[in-house]
Amino acid sequence: MKNKKFMRYKKFDDIEVNPEWSFTNVRSTEQWTHGYHRYPAKFLPNIVKKLIETYAINNGTIADVFAGCGTTLVEAKAHGIKSVGIDINPVAQLITKAKIKPVFPDVLNVLYKELITSFSQYDANEYENIELHDRIDYWFRPEEKKKIAFLYERILSINQEDVRNFFLVCLSHILKNCSRWLMSGTKPQIDPNKTPAEPFQIFQLHCKKMMNKNALFYDELLKNRYLRVPCDIKLADARQTKIRANSVGTIITSPPYVTSYEYADIHQLTAYWYEYISNLPEFRKNFIGTFYSLNQSTNCQSKKAQQIVNELLEKDDRTAKEVANYFNDMEAVGKEMYRIVKKNGHICIVIGNTTVKDVKINSAEVFHEILENAGFKEENVIKRSIPNKLMPTIRDKKTGQFTKKDNVNSKMVYPEEYILVLKK
Repeated sequence: MKNKKFMRYKKFDDIEVNPEWSFTNVRSTEQWTHGYHRYPAKFLPNIVKKLIETYAINNGTIADVFAGCGTTLVEAKAHGIKSVGIDINPVAQLITKAKIKPVFPDVLNVLYKELITSFSQYDANEYENIELHDRIDYWFRPEEKKKIAFLYERILSINQEDVRNFFLVCLSHILKNCSRWLMSGTKPQIDPNKTPAEPFQIFQLHCKKMMNKNALFYDELLKNRYLRVPCDIKLADARQTKIRANSVGTIITSPPYVTSYEYADIHQLTAYWYEYISNLPEFRKNFIGTFYSLNQSTNCQSKKAQQIVNELLEKDDRTAKEVANYFNDMEAVGKEMYRIVKKNGHICIVIGNTTVKDVKINSAEVFHEILENAGFKEENVIKRSIPNKLMPTIRDKKTGQFTKKDNVNSKMVYPEEYILVLKK
């Protein structure tokens, strides 16, 4: 109890890095189905594994209310624990569906060969006047667009949902390669010097990689008799998950950062091709942590959040409103997490701090306050370093783009993060 009281008033900056949680030189993001699809700032599977084995064993359902590409759910299934994920992004939902339900390898091999054989039937003339969203025409040259349209049409004709999802994820992953989008950038930007990849060839290459990973995960689950362990991903809002009250044993999640990637923008190629969206600006407004969800209020329930917003008001009014909106949304998420977690259940939040307009955004401390205000009690605060190989950590001060250490304008962002562990 003495330690808990001390931690509550201690600055998180003063907490020492725990090397046991840093996982330096670990490549677990490629294990099993984790590497199916590119996804910025991926949740490190080793963190999830360690959190499950420390806080979730024999404690019921695991939930991730910001499921992203499904890392928590894959690890939960590998441990034989029922899990449910929530994400507002249909592209994330699709990726997770494919990752959590491996296909019987023999069936997948047969349907893969049928799909590849059908490439010989491709006739560019049949897709000459195909009508697609104008943003597809913006990002894709006609020659790649026609082949992708053919591939998409063939995949949709597959009757087995799990196999269809598998191939849709493969196609989604290669869209960036086949487009004019700058490969090294996450923000939408055309590369005038890029030669897009040939869709049929790169599809086959990535599909073979995915099939190998699918077989490994399938065999792992089969060996441990976990193939039928319930695992589901729901398209919903973290502020209103619709998960039954007091039904979750452990929440393991990593919320979007204040200056997060714009996931709506990053996944727009898939979203347009798969007709998940028709209007990107409207789609953006649904996301937490987006700059496009403008709320005019600068009042926060969290005292620590209000201090940050007040500092930002002296720098830039719009940014202050955006950050206030973000923290107020997270207040709603904190209350929702308290509602769905059962008594004595844990929540494990992985989050880092950053800087906006030269104002330090102590997100970890704000979240800690939000969660305690919601009713949770602190169990532990872990500080870990982020290996450079797993997450870009350097930005140019002037442009805001990721860069290298030798850039004179470089500054470190998210070099460390915190794991907040609280109990209901």
